[in-house]
Amino acid sequence: MTTMRICRVMVYLVAAAIPLGAAEVIPLKPVSAFASVTDEKARSVALFVEAARVITSPRCMNCHPATRQATQGDDLHPHVPLMYGGRYGVGVPGLPCRACHGPSNVTTLAESIASIPGNPAWGLAPASMAWQEKSVREICLQIQDTARNGGRTLAKLSEHMSKDSAIAWAFRPGDGRTPAPGTQAQFAALIDAWIATGAQCPQR
Repeated sequence: MTTMRICRVMVYLVAAAIPLGAAEVIPLKPVSAFASVTDEKARSVALFVEAARVITSPRCMNCHPATRQATQGDDLHPHVPLMYGGRYGVGVPGLPCRACHGPSNVTTLAESIASIPGNPAWGLAPASMAWQEKSVREICLQIQDTARNGGRTLAKLSEHMSKDSAIAWAFRPGDGRTPAPGTQAQFAALIDAWIATGAQCPQR
């Protein structure tokens, strides 16, 4: 089966698997909303918990699965058709992610899927960055650990959160898909304020 035919089959299968429509997203609280928290550690925790609304949203979680099997949808169901990230997170021989996912979102004519998501960096995060099935505390500790965050210092983590195009996609995921809360700029501001207050993690 050619790559184009595979992609057409994927559209039909996904159209049958995903309901049309997306829930309204509540905006993120701005950094200023936490100014009244006088204890710096407590403020740091509160800032991260707010930022974690983005991190734990389906748009981010689907790119950080518990295994190398890709998931999709707001309920994190297995990708249709069944997909694995492979060694480099971009699919396996014969069925790479790029077979269907291009550099940008593509509108479809299917009745129950409005668009196929796309981004130049489309693929799964490295296995060391798996977030699904983890608590907010576990994720908080993980993203600070250079052995599990791609070798990023907190400064590099800040840059990643504010400029990475794959993260930007989460806020503009295409028609029929619930965006991550807020905007990338608001999210990055929360992360920066969290770092500035000591990068504290919640207890759970």
